[in-house]
Amino acid sequence: MQRKATAVWNGGLKDGKGTISGESRAFHDLAYDFRKRFESDPGTNPEELIAAAHAGCFSMALSAELGKAGLAPESIRTTAAVTLEMLPTGPTVTAIHLEVTARVPGAAAAAFEQAAAAAKQGCPISRLLQAAKITMAAKLE
Repeated sequence: MQRKATAVWNGGLKDGKGTISGESRAFHDLAYDFRKRFESDPGTNPEELIAAAHAGCFSMALSAELGKAGLAPESIRTTAAVTLEMLPTGPTVTAIHLEVTARVPGAAAAAFEQAAAAAKQGCPISRLLQAAKITMAAKLE
């Protein structure tokens, strides 16, 4: 399986503008620029898209892990916070924190924590982003 997205950038780093589109057209021509990425202008940026991908992937991975344990989640809500820091080598994603809340009828805390840890390790996006420190806080509702 292969998925594609395209970014188009016009102009210099600080005065240019770009758009990001997905092949599926689930998102098309999302605008991004220097101010959206490194300052406080509203709009998306690559790090926000990485956070969305990680949150979505982790939620699915946790559902799979819970299923393996014979548990059926009613809901899983994951927020991923991506930290971008300026290092001597340049801007670098250094950390990602997953905040997870799940409603899983009949789940013991230990079983839920074990499933969450396995999902954090096994999620394809977590594996992709291993260079960053990935932390997690997971709780049952």
